[in-house]
Amino acid sequence: MSVNPPGPPLTALPGLLKKLAVDRLGLMRDAAALGDAVRVSMGPKKLYIFNRPDYARHVLADNSDNYHKGIGLVQARRVLGDGLLTSDGAIWRTQRRNVQPAFKPARITAQADAVAEEAAKLVAQLRTREGAGPVDVLHEVTGLTLGVLGRTLLDTGLDGHDSVAHAFEDVQDQAMFEMVTQGLVPKWLPLPGQLRFRRGRRELHRVVDLLVADRASRLAAGAPADDALARMIVAARGMPDRALARRRLQEELVTLLLAGHETTASTLGWTLRLLERHPQVRERVREEARRVLGERTPGAEDLHGLTYTTRVVQEAMRLYPPVWVLPRVAQKRDDVGGYTVSAKADVLICPYILHRNPALWEDPERFDPDRFEPARVAGRPRYAYLPFGAGPRFCVGSNLGMMEAVFVTALLTRDLELRSLPGHPATPEAMLSLRMRGGLPMTVHPAP
Repeated sequence: MSVNPPGPPLTALPGLLKKLAVDRLGLMRDAAALGDAVRVSMGPKKLYIFNRPDYARHVLADNSDNYHKGIGLVQARRVLGDGLLTSDGAIWRTQRRNVQPAFKPARITAQADAVAEEAAKLVAQLRTREGAGPVDVLHEVTGLTLGVLGRTLLDTGLDGHDSVAHAFEDVQDQAMFEMVTQGLVPKWLPLPGQLRFRRGRRELHRVVDLLVADRASRLAAGAPADDALARMIVAARGMPDRALARRRLQEELVTLLLAGHETTASTLGWTLRLLERHPQVRERVREEARRVLGERTPGAEDLHGLTYTTRVVQEAMRLYPPVWVLPRVAQKRDDVGGYTVSAKADVLICPYILHRNPALWEDPERFDPDRFEPARVAGRPRYAYLPFGAGPRFCVGSNLGMMEAVFVTALLTRDLELRSLPGHPATPEAMLSLRMRGGLPMTVHPAP
């Protein structure tokens, strides 16, 4: 017999609603303290928060057809439209089927040299800043991830399109504002954030139109069509409604640009920050990189040798997952672990909290890459660790993202020493927009 999950007392609701607006990680922590299944009632609105691997598996995989994308979707669709991150049902299945071949392991492995070259280019750029004052490392790794994205998935260079990262910041800031304010502030008001949003969206559409025109011309000249952008263009040509095809192509490419660079940049930013705070771990990464690579850049086969570096990246994603919450909306009434979930209710699976569940992780707040040693992983529930989501919507770019993060971490640590500026904290709350606000200023020094 199903029952309703426990919820906070009515006296606690005002505080929870305030945290929903200004401290969503705090809300998740408070909910986790009440149990592994919590229901928050806000008038007719019901919010369910689940914090157990088997509950996550049910929502994200076993009964995923009943759970469509949730909170934040309306705001995200203002710029992403029906891209792969926001679409559902038949549209999503078609999009995923179209781009999946571009992410096959064999094809990603073949891109290893491009990833390594971009990583080496970043090291060279940072070397010019040795002893020259602080550099925004997050800005630099964002440029790198855009470069990798262009070469591996778009078959084009993104040099000269630096405006993309700034445009994404502007549209995401406004989307977050609209989610927090529940859309109560009219969009037609010419507020500064709204104006920046519109400029950012126009800039993204301008850039993607240029990229599509360039790739389409090369396809017409007989260029291979195995990259993600080419496959999107070919699929759009098969749509009878030309206006819809153009808009859908814009939405899918904007989505690919966002998902393909920012999550990896965020992971790299947190990884470098953690290494700076844990010098013993940093020295193990440096020793492994020098032993496995010597003075050369990595190749695909080196992923098997950079095992400790891989564990460092995995642990960074445990503490600071690139997507901190997975929102869904229940389409029909359901039963999750014996608890009733009402139709149309919002359901949240929060990797940030799940990755800190003390029932699953020993000393969960501690940075410990060795918790990803194979013997320790074998005894852990599969859905205890969700840095790339789970189920049918598991991140299609996970293999490329891991390769990129491991190669960059190994090369930067082998060749350089990055030190944070005193008094410049990078807080967990900063990851709500998938980046550390204010950047990550660090000074660059030669590795010892």
